[in-house]
This record gives sequence, structure tokens and C-alpha cells, in this order.
Amino acid sequence: MKDAFGLPQSLLVLGGTSEIALATARRLIARRTRTVWLAGRPSPGLEQAAERLRGHGADVHTVAFDALDTDSHETALGKVFAESDVDMVLLAFGILGDQARDEREPAWAVRVAQTNYTGAVSAALVSARALQTQGHGSLVVLSSVAGERARRSDFIYGSSKAGLDVFTQGLGDALYGTGVHVMVVRPGFVRSKTTAGLAKTPLATTPEAVATAVELGLRRRSETVWVPGTLRVVMSALRHVPRGLFRRLPL
Repeated sequence: MKDAFGLPQSLLVLGGTSEIALATARRLIARRTRTVWLAGRPSPGLEQAAERLRGHGADVHTVAFDALDTDSHETALGKVFAESDVDMVLLAFGILGDQARDEREPAWAVRVAQTNYTGAVSAALVSARALQTQGHGSLVVLSSVAGERARRSDFIYGSSKAGLDVFTQGLGDALYGTGVHVMVVRPGFVRSKTTAGLAKTPLATTPEAVATAVELGLRRRSETVWVPGTLRVVMSALRHVPRGLFRRLPL
């Protein structure tokens, strides 16, 4: 169960090799979390991530999970919830894709959409139902500021995150009053291995900063978290920039 500050004893990470997710897990283990399930495709990387978290003092298990294999989600995640209650599910999987390639080869664009949106919708609904059945818990979904408004440079990725963001908001409304807390997290550009080599943008952040924001959001039972917080104001302004001007901005 969660403590008085809303922090979980048990954590299920969907996307078990995500740098943001692992930074969040480390931070929560340092506070209170004692049991962690890392769900992802079986790989040496997943096992290494589990071993590193064990070094921080948690009981860590790995779970075979494939975002694209939606038919397997109920079985894979059901095994975790069958073992014990889960206080928090962190949905952290997703792929950036390659905008230029994805425009040329639509099959790659479809993979981005299926991973970031279809797979996430499936996993979130399975998790939400399990949390609702046990009567408590938090579902934290990593979205992105890229979903706030279409940009020429990443509209395929951004559109998948926009869909996920709206879905998560609606799911939060549907679960309001059930004991299940839903929180969407909107980071800006995150400096990580995934984004290595990409041009950095203003207000870039780190996995550790996102983890700190997630913890604060859990304590406050926030429904939306921006990382860094100033992005809330920036994106509010950009949403109202006329389209003709917006497409000329160096975004």
C-alpha cells in the first residue's frame, strides 16, 4: 500500500529498460518502494537493469512484455497482479522513430503509432482494470510536450503522444472516485541515450529531473505534470500562435 505521502511500496514498470523509468524506480526505492517488476522484451539489458535496482535494495523481478503484442497483455500483466497488489504502474515504453525515414516508409510510421499509442492504450486499460479491482493504486503515463502541437520535425511521434495524452486524460476522468489515481507526465526534450545525437532544444531535461517531478506529482496526487514546470506556460503560449507563423518557428 502507499504511504501517507502517496509513494508506492510496489511498482510495475512497463518499459523496463527506459532510462526515465529506471531513474524513477531508483528514486522511489530510495524513499519507500521495496518490490519492482520490470516488464519488457527479454534481453540482457532488462536483466542488467533489474540487477542494478537490486543493488539499491529492492526485490526486483522481470516480466516478458511486448508492447506490440497486445493479445498477450492481459496474460503477461495479469500474472503480476495475481502475485500481489501493485501500488503503481509506470507506463514508460515508446519509440521516437525517424521522421524522415518514417515519411518515406509508412510501415515504420505505423510501428511508431502502434507502439506509442495502440500498445499503450492496451496496456493502460489492462493495468487500470487491475488497479480498480484491487481498489487502489496509481497509473503514471509518460507522454511528451511533442503531443501538444504538431511540429514539422516530429509530427509522427508527436501525433502518437497526442493520442496517448488525450486517452490518459479521459481514463483519469473515467476512474475518478474509484481509488485509482491517473497522472500524465509531459517532459520536454530528455537528454538520454535514446536522444543522443539529436539537436538539443531549450528547456531540455534529464531522466533524474523527470523522476523528481514524478515523485512530487505522486505526493500531490497531481493529474498532469510538466517537466520542467515552465513548459506549461511555454506550451500554453505556443498553442495560440497562428499556424502560418508557427510553421516558420525554428521548432
